[in-house]
Amino acid sequence: MRVLLVDDDPRFRALLRHHLTCTWSEAQIDSYDPLARGPIPRGFLAQAYDVVVLDHAWPGGDGFAWLADLGSREGFAPVVFVAPDDTPAVAEAARRAGAFAVVSGQKVDHEKLTSAVRAAASRQAEARAAWRGAVAAREQQTFAGAYLPGYRRLRRIAGGSVSELFLAESLLGGNLVVLKVTRDLRRADGVDQSFGRFLQEYELIRGIRHPHVVRLFDLGVTDDFAYLVMEYFARGDLRAQMTGPLAPSRALGFALEIATALDAIHHAGILHRDLKPGNVMVRDDGSLALIDFGLAKHRALELEITDKGLIFGTPHYMSPEQGHGQPTDGRSDLYSLGVVLYELLTARKPFDADNPMAIIYQHAKAPVPRLPAAQQALQPLLDRLLAKRPEDRYASARSAIEAIERQLEDARRAELAA
Repeated sequence: MRVLLVDDDPRFRALLRHHLTCTWSEAQIDSYDPLARGPIPRGFLAQAYDVVVLDHAWPGGDGFAWLADLGSREGFAPVVFVAPDDTPAVAEAARRAGAFAVVSGQKVDHEKLTSAVRAAASRQAEARAAWRGAVAAREQQTFAGAYLPGYRRLRRIAGGSVSELFLAESLLGGNLVVLKVTRDLRRADGVDQSFGRFLQEYELIRGIRHPHVVRLFDLGVTDDFAYLVMEYFARGDLRAQMTGPLAPSRALGFALEIATALDAIHHAGILHRDLKPGNVMVRDDGSLALIDFGLAKHRALELEITDKGLIFGTPHYMSPEQGHGQPTDGRSDLYSLGVVLYELLTARKPFDADNPMAIIYQHAKAPVPRLPAAQQALQPLLDRLLAKRPEDRYASARSAIEAIERQLEDARRAELAA
């Protein structure tokens, strides 16, 4: 038995969990707090669950509205609705909104709850069997030509010459994931650098377990495709938080989380080489996670997949040495961190021009721009991160973390005193 409990009250969730585990001792019960996580993402059908138990209300939230939304999603798991009372009118309204069964939350009746859950699970088992045998099931599990059973395609997110990204529902994990799919296209010389770099991306970070680095769930190869399954971020990337200049404490807090991610990957021998706001994602709890290691490089690899002398990355965030195709190390990622921090503080990039080469030139030759007067206390930090020569920057991400922590403490004190 696998159940998704949707309610904000941990005590009530614990009560429901107790009722369910008394009957199904091995039940897997996952909690979904609507206050912390917001609405259930559009397209999600909870197909990994036997039943969804949904409460009628929470502060600022209407369970009946949620029920109507979930009930309108064709193929959504059966919903057992916990009504505010046991009056027939309330139960009828819930059923019209899409509830499979209704129980009262005033005093939870064990037999009624477990009977409703058992019946819902039976209905879900029938629905799953029917879906697996339908023609649409194979089409919904096909991603850019790759048939990947166990994942249901919701929508295509983006695509390029090498890979395509899809939002999908894991039919085993019960969560939304991002699938990155690439085709193995062999060149005349038998070497497909893009495919090799795709596989290397997983090898680089599969062993890293860090709160500010994206979680990778799976890598697979099927026919002429490889696919990577990774964490999905419903709140988008860091750029969505940059609607204007941020308070120094908030900007430094973000920079600190990114720096700790860089410290983790650098200790694993990995250079990111494409740090920018679009590659820093926001989790439901507001914390950040570094993603997209497609251009990353491991210092210890014997095979260098990236052609020497070629420039990879995003010009606005490139270090001078990276922009000129010179050797890079961890200090190049710290330069990109400095660019991101400047943008967080000012809502503009430190260097800009009409063409990429002009931007690359400015990174190498133009003076580091000055922060506004109110942020002058942070100028030494920016000057060090954005130093033209790697040897003039912080020697490591750990050194940068210590400097950012000091500035963050000062910024918080100043904001409290203001």
